[in-house]
Amino acid sequence: MARIVVVFYSATGNVAALAESLAEGARGEGAEVRVRPVVERAPREAIEANRRWKAWVDDNPYDTTASLDDLEWADGIALGSPTRFGGAAEQLKSFLDTTGGLWAQGKLANKVGTSFTSASTGHGGLETTTVAMNMTFYHWGTLIMPLGYAADPSLMSSGNPYGASWVSRKSAAPDDDALGAARVQGARLAQVAAKLAA
Repeated sequence: MARIVVVFYSATGNVAALAESLAEGARGEGAEVRVRPVVERAPREAIEANRRWKAWVDDNPYDTTASLDDLEWADGIALGSPTRFGGAAEQLKSFLDTTGGLWAQGKLANKVGTSFTSASTGHGGLETTTVAMNMTFYHWGTLIMPLGYAADPSLMSSGNPYGASWVSRKSAAPDDDALGAARVQGARLAQVAAKLAA
């Protein structure tokens, strides 16, 4: 049985919805799964200026945030973030920047990693954000698992081969296709991580 951790940042709940679907897919393959948001670091005045951001911060359903222990525990790691100028949000990046000790000890090598994202525009950096998160895996020595197209026929029309993604036009929540792609990605992550761990 694989151990999967889903580490993400979500400002309005869209990336969290993708994270939960990815976790559901992994659990469907028998994996033990932890879903962990990173700590919110934005100034309160910035959060207050966006009603959806404020609502998510005020009603965030997660009690436990991501820790280095979660990364060490896992066989497979999924990273998620909304796009920020074509890269991951500072909140996720800040957490990843604390992993130097684990990296130096080789404790993140030979795991499996995958990434997912959301943006407010169709060309707002979905692919570049996923690739940017994967750059961390390169440095850790983590094997990168893309979503790909072969895992499920529906991905040919609705998916992004880099990783599950969602274009949130007019603040829309992820639709069934996006959530389904995340479930496929989670299932595949659990399958690959279980084989590698064995």
